[in-house]
Amino acid sequence: MRNGSSTGSDAVNGTAGRFVSGAEGTALAYGSLLLMALLPIFFGALRSVGCSKSKSASDMPETITSRDAARFPIIASCTLFGLYLFFKIFSQEYINLLLSMYFFVLGILALSHTMSPFMCRVFPANVPNKQYQLLFTQGSGESKEEIVNYEFDTKDLICLGISSVVGVWYVLKKHWIANNLFGLAFALNGVELLHLNNVSTGCILLGGLFVYDVFWVFGTNVMVTVAKSFEAPIKLVFPQDLLEKGLDASNFAMLGLGDIVIPAVVIFSSFTLSLKKNTRTYFYTSFLAYIFGLGLTIFIMHTFKHAQPALLYLVPACIGFPVLLALFKGELTEMFR
Repeated sequence: MRNGSSTGSDAVNGTAGRFVSGAEGTALAYGSLLLMALLPIFFGALRSVGCSKSKSASDMPETITSRDAARFPIIASCTLFGLYLFFKIFSQEYINLLLSMYFFVLGILALSHTMSPFMCRVFPANVPNKQYQLLFTQGSGESKEEIVNYEFDTKDLICLGISSVVGVWYVLKKHWIANNLFGLAFALNGVELLHLNNVSTGCILLGGLFVYDVFWVFGTNVMVTVAKSFEAPIKLVFPQDLLEKGLDASNFAMLGLGDIVIPAVVIFSSFTLSLKKNTRTYFYTSFLAYIFGLGLTIFIMHTFKHAQPALLYLVPACIGFPVLLALFKGELTEMFR
């Protein structure tokens, strides 16, 4: 499920009380959202290169095919509308409690995986790094079958412990900083582990989600209703009243993780194209296109004071800029091949 960018607590986030943010607070919120969106794209692309070169089957990225790309908007629509019906029929409190526990586990694992490379650099050399193995099997003798075989070490346990603290903080307080830590981890892992088999697949994926985003935001109230009701770290948020209320601020601007991860995997396809040509032109062009598209989203959102489908602006930018560059360089056929 993906949420469009939004502003204003009463319009989208459902916070109590109407608060008009100052220009400085609004600029800080939008600038922070833009920066947080760029971080997982940049570092996820760099980490995905190492992931692609990994010989471990568990670390290999998931490749999205054209068929997967065509199905994705349909699956996303069914999921979104299903959540909408759940929130209309059942108690919002119990649904969010169940979702909180689900994302508590996923968030801990995602944040632990995100922290792992950093922990490898700072882990003291004089501290023994013991190896562990979690193994579950079924049957016995020659018919024994592995169900779970997970290897980890002391560094992984430390990452898991730190991530668990953040998870408990999120479940108990639902604080926006804990939400963003989990959200950034989800986004970075998504960019790292999802790849496209070619640029054409990216165009199909973005085109389908372009229609999906516009329809569910402008055509119905489903997207906004779910965004207001759904308490899970599937969006990045930043308070517009941070300067007035500090860390207890509650008037949030937000950006859905789908508006980061989906364009990012297309940007990564430009990154791999750039690597094959020993140049970074396509990657930088796609990266700048994303900044332009998201900046335009924020501008329109702030001007009209209404939730915006970010992909309405990101899709033309992320597809158009690299295509125009390829057309100018005479490499358009090569790009889509």
